[in-house]
Amino acid sequence: MSPPAASTTCHRTFTTTATPPLPESDSFFHPPPLPICLFKSTMRIPKKPVSFCLSFFSPQLSNPFSPRIIFLTPSSLLVSPKGKATTPGGSSQLHTNCTMGGNHKSVDDVTLQFQHTVCSNDGQGPFIWSSPKGGCEIDIGKKIFCNRSLNMKNIVAVGFDMDYTLAQYMPETFESLAYEGTIRKLVYDLGYPRELLEWTFDWKYMVRGLVLDKKRGNILKMDRHKYVKVAYHGFREMSKEDKVGTYGNTLIRDSFDEPDYALIDTLFSLAEAYLFAQLVDFRDKYPSKVPDGADYSRMYKDVRAAVDLCHRDGTLKKMVAKDPKKYINDDTSIVPMLKMLRDSGRSTFLVTNSLWDYTNIVMNFLCGPRMLDGSAPSNFDWLQYFDVVITGSAKPSFFHDDNRANLFEVEPESGMLLNTDNGTPMPQVGNTSPRFPLKGLKKTCRVFQGGSVGHLHKLLSIESSSQVLYVGDHIYGDILRSKKVLGWRTMLVVPELEREVELLWELRDTRKQLQLLRNERDLIEDKIHHLKWSLKFDGVHLDEKPMLATELCKLESQREKVRLCHQQAQRECHQKFHKVWGQLMKTGYQNSRFAHQVERFACLYTSQVTNLSLYSPDKYYRPSEDFMPHEFDILSI
Repeated sequence: MSPPAASTTCHRTFTTTATPPLPESDSFFHPPPLPICLFKSTMRIPKKPVSFCLSFFSPQLSNPFSPRIIFLTPSSLLVSPKGKATTPGGSSQLHTNCTMGGNHKSVDDVTLQFQHTVCSNDGQGPFIWSSPKGGCEIDIGKKIFCNRSLNMKNIVAVGFDMDYTLAQYMPETFESLAYEGTIRKLVYDLGYPRELLEWTFDWKYMVRGLVLDKKRGNILKMDRHKYVKVAYHGFREMSKEDKVGTYGNTLIRDSFDEPDYALIDTLFSLAEAYLFAQLVDFRDKYPSKVPDGADYSRMYKDVRAAVDLCHRDGTLKKMVAKDPKKYINDDTSIVPMLKMLRDSGRSTFLVTNSLWDYTNIVMNFLCGPRMLDGSAPSNFDWLQYFDVVITGSAKPSFFHDDNRANLFEVEPESGMLLNTDNGTPMPQVGNTSPRFPLKGLKKTCRVFQGGSVGHLHKLLSIESSSQVLYVGDHIYGDILRSKKVLGWRTMLVVPELEREVELLWELRDTRKQLQLLRNERDLIEDKIHHLKWSLKFDGVHLDEKPMLATELCKLESQREKVRLCHQQAQRECHQKFHKVWGQLMKTGYQNSRFAHQVERFACLYTSQVTNLSLYSPDKYYRPSEDFMPHEFDILSI
């Protein structure tokens, strides 16, 4: 629906009748009461253009501009810059019967579909919670989800990883660059055939949470119980029999860990996983063309070596440094988020494995001033948003307090490393006073390389590990160690989550139908089992057996139809999320292995680091109630 003209003023008086009770299928949703101003009141459409998405489900509404439209006052809607709106209570639908004008004609059940959105700040830049219009309903894809209670009032320092956390790389450019660099290393440095140079990369094919079976050349997706539910040998899907025969018939459960398996738990690993699948197919078809003795495990080892070569010689970083905007998403909400956290009295810090030269280029692009052409002049203004920056941290070993790595202070202008005594500046030999870098900065921020978490705690005067919230993208490198070893509070960034939750919302009715089909299968199977049991043990008369056998045959035929219908519907739902691997956080009806790790180690998780700016810095995050299977049907939540 197009927004009204900027100068239009509309007066309309109408009344509403009582809302009929919702049907049972909608019992999960209870809309808030309509505002009083809707009853025999005059509504003025604001002079500023307002647009919102209307979806009509009533079959009688053939004309979208018919008078059967509910008018809402601006105070009853939250309008986003994308032209969508939400109700203040956060509900996504309104069901009502109403009469309009003086005709008192009943309006059929009308549903206005309002999508969860983020409010804007009148075009004055990115919206943050602390702005005058803060506290709006948040887009469902930008919400922060809570696994364990976390009161932000207890947090004194908030830390960030850089790569794939503050800096969100574009997979279509950055991962393709990594893929092409790895291919070249395999061909020119490790003796693979030049045919590989003609290969292309499908950056949408792989997802996080997969496991590579190095010995067998298989790629697996498992549920939280480590049962393999989806498996491919290269790009060939494995049959159910193959999966069970390979991974389901052992007396001792496989742990699916190193050294025989590789875990794809970071977005950096997607390109190498795709290349591994290509090499598996290539070796199966042309075994003589791969280097002598190169089995599946050796090929994976070579891929990893090629990736490391790309990072070691600076191939990737040089390209990113040359044109950051080609490879990194420009998120204008980062600076307002950091300012809000600092204004709330919290320290902020950056801990990254990248070295200073690359860190400065990326952070300068994200947080520094911009030229008219969008480029970022090289300076150190971004350091004002942090108290401490630690580069070359060598996570996850950084999180071990017994780590004895030396801590050097970095001089930003030259990149030189200065000796420190556990963070305290040390004078040069022959000098009587220590040398302090960053003299020209308005806000003192110290930059270091190496060290350990003990140094960081000392630099920030942290008394308890639970006072720290660390935000990262890597389960093992950022979240697991900091949570398990230190007891830091953690937030995991999962960029894929935004699309996932939006699809979940769109497919909520489909998922209900799947559950109904599943229940129907159970009922039919119970009848079949009971009938078979009766035929076997209840002494049925001979003249009754043919009739019961016929009934049994009908039930078995019905079961097969429902099974096929359920199977097809489930596959179609699965493919809505991803054609090959399905939903990131689910495998069938179980949480995926990746979801299980998120639940175990991340106190909070969200799609973007800047989603923090949409919430109060003093917010108390509370998890939803846990449910056991026996509670669902009883509570009907």
